[in-house]
Amino acid sequence: MHPPCLRAGPDDVIYGIGTDICDIRRIAATLERRGERFADKVLGPREIAVFHARRGRSADRGVRFLATRFSAKEAFSKAIGLGIRMPMTWRHCEILNQPGGKPYVHLDGPLADWFTSRRLHAHVTVTDETDYAASFVVVETLDPAP
Repeated sequence: MHPPCLRAGPDDVIYGIGTDICDIRRIAATLERRGERFADKVLGPREIAVFHARRGRSADRGVRFLATRFSAKEAFSKAIGLGIRMPMTWRHCEILNQPGGKPYVHLDGPLADWFTSRRLHAHVTVTDETDYAASFVVVETLDPAP
């Protein structure tokens, strides 16, 4: 059973909304303490490549990227109502960017199957400023029944 849906407009059905704010200093401290294992746990394969590239240019840019992805995955897990438990895993949910920079949610494995079977679509936005990263996710149903 899924959570009740909210109608945003005559043809739109919102399945869930999630938001998260993350202290970038906390992410930096965890990365310092746990090393690459932390990034490897949180980031999927396409994200880890971007993390290494950004971190190679600037340690701060790498940490900010990791923090925005951590925050977005937390927000996504809230929007779908699962939290971080199966089939929702850190690595099966990736927050990638379109060529113009717009972020989007890419899912793999059992999480992708779960999401697709419910005919869901996600919208995500991320931001960071000095000490904080924040994210907002709206998940809607595709072609809702009248």
